[in-house]
Amino acid sequence: MHRFLPLALIALVAAVAAPAKVPHLAPKAQRGLVFAQAHCAVCHAIGRDALQSPDPAAPPFELIANKRGVTRSTLTVFLRDAHNYPDAMQFKVDRRAIDGLVSYMLTLRRPGYHPPI
Repeated sequence: MHRFLPLALIALVAAVAAPAKVPHLAPKAQRGLVFAQAHCAVCHAIGRDALQSPDPAAPPFELIANKRGVTRSTLTVFLRDAHNYPDAMQFKVDRRAIDGLVSYMLTLRRPGYHPPI
């Protein structure tokens, strides 16, 4: 019985430490989610129905994805250049990660979306 305890503990730690996988996401969007979990979630709420970001000044991804006029192209350009103002946001999104991040963020779009008040 005790032999199995370390294996169960290792499995539990691995499950908690591993990035969440969402089975219905395309591989590119899944890579974007993993990037967001590792690099964006400190400031932004990155999931669906996540209304409050850890940093109140950082908008939730769902709000960004559902803004009027946001397209794959506009979001790509935004992510290339967005984190240069104010100085607290000096973070550059790796260009190789942008396509996956955009793909993930676009999965958060919803018809009839109304931002929280």
